[in-house]
Amino acid sequence: MDGKSRSRREVLQTLGASTLLPTAALGRLPAHTNVVQETIPRAPDADSKPKYSIRFAVCGMSHDHIHGMVGAIQRGGGQLVAAFGAEPDKLVAFTKRYPDVKMVKSEDEILNDGSIQLVLSSTIASQRAPLGVRVMAHGKDFLADKPGITTLEQLAAVRKTIAHTKRIYGIMYSERLEVKAAVKAGELIQSGAIGQVIQTINIAPHQVQQRSGDAGGGSGRPEWFWDTDLYGGILCDIGSHQVDQFLYYTGSTEADVVASQIANVAHPDRPRFQDFGDMMLRGNRGMGYVRLDWFTPDGLGTWGDGRLFVLGTQGYIELRKYTNVAVAKSGNNLFIVDQKESRYMDCSNLTLPFGPQFVADVVNRTQVAQDQAQCLLAAELSIKAQRNAKNVTLHPAVSALAASANSGHSAR
Repeated sequence: MDGKSRSRREVLQTLGASTLLPTAALGRLPAHTNVVQETIPRAPDADSKPKYSIRFAVCGMSHDHIHGMVGAIQRGGGQLVAAFGAEPDKLVAFTKRYPDVKMVKSEDEILNDGSIQLVLSSTIASQRAPLGVRVMAHGKDFLADKPGITTLEQLAAVRKTIAHTKRIYGIMYSERLEVKAAVKAGELIQSGAIGQVIQTINIAPHQVQQRSGDAGGGSGRPEWFWDTDLYGGILCDIGSHQVDQFLYYTGSTEADVVASQIANVAHPDRPRFQDFGDMMLRGNRGMGYVRLDWFTPDGLGTWGDGRLFVLGTQGYIELRKYTNVAVAKSGNNLFIVDQKESRYMDCSNLTLPFGPQFVADVVNRTQVAQDQAQCLLAAELSIKAQRNAKNVTLHPAVSALAASANSGHSAR
């Protein structure tokens, strides 16, 4: 090796060593900082038999979320006795997964079966509320996939039918109800762990075409997924998850949409689709911001890097729901900082309460699993955010670049 090469190597080594020093120094926490890492233990009664049992059916399975919904009710003691679906591919997958369930030929067979107490549905989004009204009119409770309602007219009909029939109209906001870290966050907030909640920030990226799983993209997106009138629009659809969390964690019983906007940045071939949206919310007990998109890159390894930040007067909480990016693939990560210490909680052992609570609500006519008014207020706010959103068009050069980068994903 000549003198020039040796000299260059020595310079690089020197630079490398010097640049590591500040990094190491930054990695050291002050001596007074208390850091605690813990794993939430498995509940002693996690494997106990459900207290109640009900008979339920599925009527519409257009979105794969139906599998998670069925699983929740089964964990609560529900017995799946019948199912109806209109899409042949979904029927094949459903029958394979639940081979012992009776597959009926029509919706009416389920509605007119007096032994069925609860109906679940993930039919096309715009059809869920009208179906729910019919279900309640037949004396049964209803649990819809989100968005459970896509127009204010549907919302009015749902509220009127609830008042008349006294039945339950539930909406499966699974990003709170079926995420263990989100459940734990609720427990901490309600115990006063971070004081009074001031604001929630929800970052909710999604993936148009995921590889597998029950989040809806494993087998390709159906045509209704791309039509605003059918899926409700990005703020009404996936945004309803985030509005539900805003209301729940702030405890707001009244709220308004301060501002909202939507855009189709990278799907010009799907003009009735929106791939970006955000909104600001103001409630009587807190404020909120929500960002939604369909731009999760393949490199993440899961369908979305969902984050929740809850700011309180005495501390804050962050959830990394589905992955701890570039650190670990596992989800259900909760971080909490208060006046005494910083804590990390692995919430993966926590038992999800929604299924048993919802089955108990069906039996006892209670509202423990989901407050009915809050459930419908979340739907109302997401619909209003969508209806009043400013439709933003980015500079053509920006949109063209995004479309080019995204073409490999949306085409699959």
